[in-house]
Amino acid sequence: MIYVDGVPFQDQNSSTSLSSTSQGSSLLLDVMSHPVIISASDAFKNLEERNVSIGEKDSESSTKDRYVYIFQSEYAIVNPALVDFVGTDEATTCVGLVIRNRKSGMTSLAHIDSPEIVDLGISQMLSLVLEDDIDAELDVHMVGGYEDVDIKNADGGGDYAKPEGHSFPLCCKLVETLQKRREHFHIKTLFILGHNTKLDAQANTCPIFNGCLVNTSTGAIFPASFNRASRCPDEVIRRIRVSASFEDFTWKGKLLETYDTKTDRFIIAPCSWTMRLIEYVWEVNQLTDEEILTNCSTSPSAEGPDFVVNSRRIWDYLLKYPEWSKTFPRRQPRVFERISNGHWKKC
Repeated sequence: MIYVDGVPFQDQNSSTSLSSTSQGSSLLLDVMSHPVIISASDAFKNLEERNVSIGEKDSESSTKDRYVYIFQSEYAIVNPALVDFVGTDEATTCVGLVIRNRKSGMTSLAHIDSPEIVDLGISQMLSLVLEDDIDAELDVHMVGGYEDVDIKNADGGGDYAKPEGHSFPLCCKLVETLQKRREHFHIKTLFILGHNTKLDAQANTCPIFNGCLVNTSTGAIFPASFNRASRCPDEVIRRIRVSASFEDFTWKGKLLETYDTKTDRFIIAPCSWTMRLIEYVWEVNQLTDEEILTNCSTSPSAEGPDFVVNSRRIWDYLLKYPEWSKTFPRRQPRVFERISNGHWKKC
């Protein structure tokens, strides 16, 4: 169940006569309109974005903070005794969801891109956060997802987008699922949709912030962005899994497993891909940069400047290694351990 300002949130339009979609939309808009949530969004908007930048010169540092970075469709549960910060970025129509146990500090972060993975995904996120305590008090933050429709031409003139596009249905599903579950979810940050939307120079809607960073010891959350070197370990392979998992039935409806909480290691669970994906990759790799944005992104006008570059890096790898078994021999995971300076080494 959702709590706001320590009080259970009661949806005023939870009548069974409404459709599930209508109930979800109503609940989301009611929560977003709560004065405490609006105040929290205004405060978050005024925070300075943290730029996490790791370069080669940092490789010799021995005082580096311990980070865990999460890509699209992944999740991680981190122990504050082992990890200082957990974060994600590159979210446009996706949402970064944070669930933190107030008592233990155990923190779960997921980068969720589809309503279809919300139900199982939240169960995955809670697997080590609850610690067998169904009544644990859980702080929740959501960052990402913007009004990816033309608000200038939307009917009604309201503050929030109508349920078109990609962001709105995802945010509806997230809030609705949290409300239906038994656990106690205290909504602290809901920086999504209208709260996270601005206009660019061409009057296109785009997110104010694309990522977040959580201090696992204090629970504080900040807007954040990461450079390529800080999106580690195994960046290209983890990006590939996002696309390949759609064809791999073992990941249907689930978030991708990435990080092992108890050992502080990245264990990149294997996935397979088919020649159909390789053929598709060959075709899209022939497109111009503009065509790639139009055909491969849910938000072409809101993507970061390295979207096309990263896409081509993924495709180059797949074309070079079309057989998935070369990447995951004997279908074994790729394992990385943290070394003394905070960087990662493949085992």
